[in-house]
Amino acid sequence: MSVQWDDLKVFLAVARSESLSGAGRRLKVDPATVGRRVARLEAEYGTPLFAKSPIGYALTDAGQRLITHAERVEQAMSAAADEMGGQSGGMTGQIRIGAPDGSANYLLPQVCATIAADNPDLEIQILALPRVVNLTRREADMVVAVSPPNAGRLSVQKICDYKLHLAATQTYLDHAPSIRTLDDLKNHRIIGYIQDMIFDKELDYLAEAGLGRVDLASNSVSVQINWVRQGGGISVMHDFALPATPGVQRLLTDQLSLTRSFYLVRHADDRRLERQNRFAAALVDGMRAEVARLEALT
Repeated sequence: MSVQWDDLKVFLAVARSESLSGAGRRLKVDPATVGRRVARLEAEYGTPLFAKSPIGYALTDAGQRLITHAERVEQAMSAAADEMGGQSGGMTGQIRIGAPDGSANYLLPQVCATIAADNPDLEIQILALPRVVNLTRREADMVVAVSPPNAGRLSVQKICDYKLHLAATQTYLDHAPSIRTLDDLKNHRIIGYIQDMIFDKELDYLAEAGLGRVDLASNSVSVQINWVRQGGGISVMHDFALPATPGVQRLLTDQLSLTRSFYLVRHADDRRLERQNRFAAALVDGMRAEVARLEALT
């Protein structure tokens, strides 16, 4: 039997994407090539590794047995690449971070730019999604989350706390009823999440303000913030986003002040990878410093 790492890499990509096209995008090859590689691997093992259905490719029992071994090989190859790449001093290769779009837009770009400047051979990708990023399917190497997961073989590290307050533009306030208490908010346009698309209970900010109505709703924090910037209404905003939104000011800070936390989530096995450990340490330090710097400006 002559199974190669490249064959197992294709197998893992199909298993995680559940499709040939998704695996092709991950590997930057066409789906037909992926299909041929899978067929060759199945012929090598003498058994189907995937069951094809209208919704995609699902692992067979044999595929389930193989994936454990394939992931061990993947870990070993990553460790070898880390060790050899470390000879040059800087980090190399590619690291993908998954994050909610608030932190992905207003924190991670500047933090990752600093890391990239110190490691010119490192490729950094930020996956900004208004949902939980799936580490099991290797959508990302690590995830910035707003609540710690309670299942799976994962390593969780608290990064820092951050603050949120009600916010609006002076332009909006000049043409709207006065606001002295939280009860006055019922007379104003409220901007927030689409209620049935809130993917983490920690993001249900308006519930803490006693507001059940959202007049302008989006599953994207960036859209919500842009609505606020355009004078569309009042929203709960991250303090760290305010320096990037001139003209937006905090409201009723003595009556509503929310504290949330960021967590760095990784595969437990990845703690053996020096490159990822170094990147994680730089990311955590950078996020802590940037949150503190930006919140001090509000």
